Amino acid sequence: MKYTQLGRTGLKVSRLVLGTMNFGPQTDEADSHTIMDAALDAGINFFDTANAYGWGANKGRTEKIIGNWFAKGGDRRDKVVLGTKVYANMGADGAAWPNHDKLSALNIRRAVDASLKRLQTDYIDLYQFHHVDRDTPVEEIWQAVDVLIKQGKILYAGSSNFPGWKIAQANENATRLGMVGLVSEQCLYNLAERRAEMEIVPAAREYGLGVIPWSPLHGGLLGGVIKKEAQGGRRTEGRSAASLADTSVREKVQAYEDLLDKHGLAPGEVALAWLLTRPGVTGPIVGPRTVDQVASALRAVELELGEDLLGELDGIFPGPGPSPEAFAW
Repeated sequence: MKYTQLGRTGLKVSRLVLGTMNFGPQTDEADSHTIMDAALDAGINFFDTANAYGWGANKGRTEKIIGNWFAKGGDRRDKVVLGTKVYANMGADGAAWPNHDKLSALNIRRAVDASLKRLQTDYIDLYQFHHVDRDTPVEEIWQAVDVLIKQGKILYAGSSNFPGWKIAQANENATRLGMVGLVSEQCLYNLAERRAEMEIVPAAREYGLGVIPWSPLHGGLLGGVIKKEAQGGRRTEGRSAASLADTSVREKVQAYEDLLDKHGLAPGEVALAWLLTRPGVTGPIVGPRTVDQVASALRAVELELGEDLLGELDGIFPGPGPSPEAFAW
């Protein structure tokens, strides 16, 4: 496994991030533990979750599954760089009391204690703001983070789904307050969805944040979906089905699959490997439902994409171009 620094921190993390969103809703606890063991044995040390994962009446279930895995011992917790998130309304029906969601100092205090209990640990390496809170002053958020760091409950703060201007605002305020600020940003970024290259990635690089792309296969669209469909495999649904209904998108995905078939490469592995070539990217989040999917993701880390192939991929899925030139008329 290849490793890198997480932004401007001293943490060394794997170039793949184990996403746990499927643990609970789609993968039971026993299989989730098997996947985490396989990932850790393969050198994946960066695990990502969120307090809301488990969804609906089971919000928090995913953190509990991870906590039970840590409780098995074997230095599991010490070997893992653990990231979780705060923002969600944790009421099962979405009807929480005031101050039980978003990023008020009160909710951050409550949420971190609840996550620590579910995760059966006394600290979180990377505590991430799951979304922008337009109502809470950024100074209040940093004050709450500062308290948590001094208490030893978290080491670093990161963001998720932040626009470039919010990354800048957050870190300028952190600097003014004498704090480290955000060290990472999770964003939607993949070969088929490259708008992050316009502002988010440049802002992250300017302020020393590691970029952690989520949905690296764009909801399965870049995982060989057309070929699988033709072979009678998993039925296309959700975001992939809606996207493929657009003729222009289907043509691009077909061209993508044809190109990689010519090279004898697996589409999903190439999509991950492509992200690993992008400047500023720490590692994409993979959300395996099986151990076999972990093995496929691991192959992507070792896959070297030549300049010619990268050029052909750009031809199919062109990015917006360098910033700020991309904004010019």
